[in-house]
Amino acid sequence: MVSLQLDGVAAGYGRAPVLSDISTPPLQGGQLVALLGPNAAGKSTLFRRIFGLLRGPGTVRIDGARTDRPIAYMPQDNGARPVLSVYESILLARMQGGRLTVQPQDHAEVERVLALLDIGHLRGRHVGDLSGGQRQMIGAAQALVQNPQILLMDEPTSALDLSRQIGLLGLLRRLARDQGLLIIVALHDIGHALRFTDACMVIRDGALAACGPTATVVTPALLKQVFKVEARIEPCSKGHPQLILD
Repeated sequence: MVSLQLDGVAAGYGRAPVLSDISTPPLQGGQLVALLGPNAAGKSTLFRRIFGLLRGPGTVRIDGARTDRPIAYMPQDNGARPVLSVYESILLARMQGGRLTVQPQDHAEVERVLALLDIGHLRGRHVGDLSGGQRQMIGAAQALVQNPQILLMDEPTSALDLSRQIGLLGLLRRLARDQGLLIIVALHDIGHALRFTDACMVIRDGALAACGPTATVVTPALLKQVFKVEARIEPCSKGHPQLILD
């Protein structure tokens, strides 16, 4: 099964450092992992460094990969061309890597992802005509259609309504567990992290503040230290952890 481990990873832009000495234990396939931290903590930079869009000191180690391109990355702005249809934009993402000939399996994978995310009704729409939430779902489709073993998703729920947020995070958790994927999602909703994720990484001021099982890492003390809020974590009537702000 695939795993990802960071050892002394750092990155920045020009002479401005953003991340320093990020080291983690192996993050294993089969898990949905939250990447938490305040605004400008370095979450997007960490994703770009892991994906190879940025260079810097340290090592990003991937073990157990079945292909030479095991990672897909969904940035906050998916960069889809507004003149393309939804179907075309997802098919184009499927073809990343330089292939010029579309095979029947490529069309089948686009159809699979459209059905998986329940966005088949958007297939003929131009990307530029979509709402922010719809474009975010297209970004998720563009990442999933590549069939990655490691999926990095930068705030995939920020523009979605509550029902879509819950549906997407539930789907990602099922995909991770059923297919052995390692999915890392940057989130601002701590409640969603508590409810859906198996583990989390917490970034503060470009450094790793904590990494481990979500229930162990996300504590009132950490919330006060990193997010500057007074909060409690208590089980609801069904036993799920809930964040309560004091």
